[in-house]
Amino acid sequence: MGLLSALGITKNKEAVQAQYAPAIMDTAYGYGSFTTGVGNFPGGLDRNYAMQVPAVSRCRNLIAGVVSYLPLKLYKKSNGEELGSPLWLEQPDYRQPRSVTLSWTVDSLLFYGVAYWRVTELYADDLRPSRFEWVANNRVTFTTNKFGTEVDEYFVDGVKTPMSGIGSLITFQGLTQGVLTTAARTIQSALDIEKAAAVSAQTPMPSGYIKNTGADLPEAQVSGLLAQWKQSRQNRSTAYLTSTLSYETTGFSPKDMMYNEAQQYLATQIARAMNVPAYYISADMNNSMTYQNIIDGRKEFVAYSLQPFICAIEDRLSMDDITPRGHIVKFAIEESFLRADTMKRLEAIEKMLQLGLIDVEDAKEMENMTPNGREVENDTYIQ
Repeated sequence: MGLLSALGITKNKEAVQAQYAPAIMDTAYGYGSFTTGVGNFPGGLDRNYAMQVPAVSRCRNLIAGVVSYLPLKLYKKSNGEELGSPLWLEQPDYRQPRSVTLSWTVDSLLFYGVAYWRVTELYADDLRPSRFEWVANNRVTFTTNKFGTEVDEYFVDGVKTPMSGIGSLITFQGLTQGVLTTAARTIQSALDIEKAAAVSAQTPMPSGYIKNTGADLPEAQVSGLLAQWKQSRQNRSTAYLTSTLSYETTGFSPKDMMYNEAQQYLATQIARAMNVPAYYISADMNNSMTYQNIIDGRKEFVAYSLQPFICAIEDRLSMDDITPRGHIVKFAIEESFLRADTMKRLEAIEKMLQLGLIDVEDAKEMENMTPNGREVENDTYIQ
């Protein structure tokens, strides 16, 4: 019996279990969610406020937009053969396109460092999930063990979820902490600058006060004077004050406050925090760039900006509780976002034909010139 156990052969083999209750990798797990029980974490900077910063919105849309555009494919792990994709891989949520579900999944990973899908349907033969729905982070709460190291239970809208089957949650753990944690102070500073600039725009003249050297005026008359002064300044009409009144400035002009420089600096800092090249959001303060073609630029963007999100999604969907052992889920990046220009592709195909690595039908398929398609391997999970 000891030898069999050492070889991994046991009578009581456990069924495949989903990673529904992951270990907590950092103290800010669930930052921005309203958690319960041991392991509570304070709510962070609100995502909706963060999205009001143009640099944050631009970075988010770049990352989520590109990842959600990439096709997901199912491959055989042993030889890399492409298999027929199950229905959930083409459309995880039957209510909306795949790109929408993936976009908001990336959004959750970017801002919170974790994303949630809820299982809505199962395959009858092996009870693996066949449909999902994305769940917003602020709808999810959880409790941890007494040490705060593992999640014990999840709740959606205050209702406890099962740990497997329909209604259970799948967690996508980010490779990094969410930017609401790592860049909270920078984003808040950007919001403050935007607010200060808006106040300056509403007040054409520097802030100050009206000094009265004569008799004191009634409070109602003072309020009316200040309201009329503000309205006149907004209308840019000529100002007039009596001999007993004078306007004293106490603030600085927008130029003196250097709002533009501060906004540019914070935009660069936000780009750094979100791993997006600053020139992608027109926030490069140094303006030092080297020449690169479009494909090289995209490769750099994938490697340094998109890969953490691509890896988190691919690896989670390839786990045994979702995809059968021996199969893996991958984004078809080379065939889409990093697809070379036509001439380079044809040159590569020509060389492969000459070497006998592919035939004409393979070449047509590589260029999407097989209208009838090719027969794909029958797979239990294509439904």
